[in-house]
Amino acid sequence: MNKQRVLFLCTGNSCRSHMAEGWLRKLGGDDFEVFSAGSKPAGYVHPLAIEAMREVGIDISRQHSKSLEEFVGQPFDYVITVCDNARDACPSFPGAAHQLHWGFDDPAHASGTDDEKRRVFRRVRDEIQNRLRLFLVACNKPQEK
Repeated sequence: MNKQRVLFLCTGNSCRSHMAEGWLRKLGGDDFEVFSAGSKPAGYVHPLAIEAMREVGIDISRQHSKSLEEFVGQPFDYVITVCDNARDACPSFPGAAHQLHWGFDDPAHASGTDDEKRRVFRRVRDEIQNRLRLFLVACNKPQEK
């Protein structure tokens, strides 16, 4: 069986796209080959994104920030932008069979105490999980627990 190839795009490739990549690897199992990239890569994965995902048993600490340029010319079943800036920077992606947009708040811009910032990361993490569960249902794919 061929794995479906999915690329998540955001601006910095430091939070949302990495969380989405981690979630789809977990929930989609072996049915997907998953990547993430940014239009202006930050060069790191945000520590609070790593922490938020670790809380739900997903380790994204080995992922790294990448430029979308690394993936131009590759075929993807889905290219999913997870922020408005990435959608604007990349209105169409060559090689994408389907291009989707899911707008999520950027938790990297959260302000307040460390606990307040963590709450924003957790909220966005959970919103991404919920959206991916709907995506898997739409794709008729069973979900891992």
